[in-house]
Amino acid sequence: MLDKAAYDELPDGVVVADADGRVVLVNPAAQRLLACSADETVGRDFREVLPLVDEQGRDWWACTRPYDGLVSRIGQPERTLTLSRGSAESDLDLLVTARYVRDTDRQMRRLVISLRDTAARRRIERSGSELVSTVAHELRSPLTSVKGFTATLLAKWDRFSDEQKKLMLQTVNSDADRVTRLISELLDVSRIEAGRLEVHKQVVDLVAVIRRDFDARIAAGESPDRFKLVEEGPLPEMWLDPDKLAQVVGNLVENALRHGAGTVTVTVRPTEAGGAEVTVADEGEGIAPEAQGRVFTKFWRGGGRGGTGLGLYIAKGIVDAHGGSIEAGRAPSGGAQLRFSLPAGTPSFAR
Repeated sequence: MLDKAAYDELPDGVVVADADGRVVLVNPAAQRLLACSADETVGRDFREVLPLVDEQGRDWWACTRPYDGLVSRIGQPERTLTLSRGSAESDLDLLVTARYVRDTDRQMRRLVISLRDTAARRRIERSGSELVSTVAHELRSPLTSVKGFTATLLAKWDRFSDEQKKLMLQTVNSDADRVTRLISELLDVSRIEAGRLEVHKQVVDLVAVIRRDFDARIAAGESPDRFKLVEEGPLPEMWLDPDKLAQVVGNLVENALRHGAGTVTVTVRPTEAGGAEVTVADEGEGIAPEAQGRVFTKFWRGGGRGGTGLGLYIAKGIVDAHGGSIEAGRAPSGGAQLRFSLPAGTPSFAR
């Protein structure tokens, strides 16, 4: 007996045919891909339900012969095939895997076919290509600078004053920090996508974390007038990962500085659920309503003004790992507003 409920929960499409090649099960994912219901497919020959052709336009079932081919064969590995629907415009490319379930006499008892839309695979491939392109672009500038200054110092060390040497070495150090930050971002993206982002919680002064971020930016040359911190009530004892919290705050403030304008206002308030809410708002043009749902995806860049496009994606991953939530909207000033909330947590949840 087939456990139809188990097949229904699978994210991939599954079509199962019996020993006679008649379809006995089509799960909901397969029904969506085939654009037909179970009533329209169950009981029909599997070749009619799935008229698949390969890259040369050959009938895939005639080539593989699952029922009358080699009895030692237990299936077909994943490959891209086309579901023929009568015209190039309506044909659908699918990733197809077949499994032959045989009895003790090596006779076919069941044919299990797994289907997956190639669009998901193409998105993954595009994402990988874009990541490589982004990394290459972001690495080129600091590495070129490091190479240029070190080569110059090695070749002409005696020609420069101590002040000039110090300035060059400071630039090299700064560019090395940029490379380190990029590598850290890539590691965070990898951990988020793999579900392996760990948080190590301890009692954290959320307001102090924000003040330190402001102070560091002012020390680096930003005007103090660009930052404003608003505290609306005392916060409960917050158990958070201090380093990752600082990363979230830094990414949101950096986004406001890079893509916004005017004063960056960070508001901290307690939540009714016993946690804390942080809002980062600027006075720029804001985020278009149609883009607000995409700001936390990889490679999103507001206005296309530099950066890797990974900062907000990482911020969301860190907030999610803390059991919180984050959203984008429009500030009262008309600029962009990014708000995240975090539960207070307890010592028992610290890892």
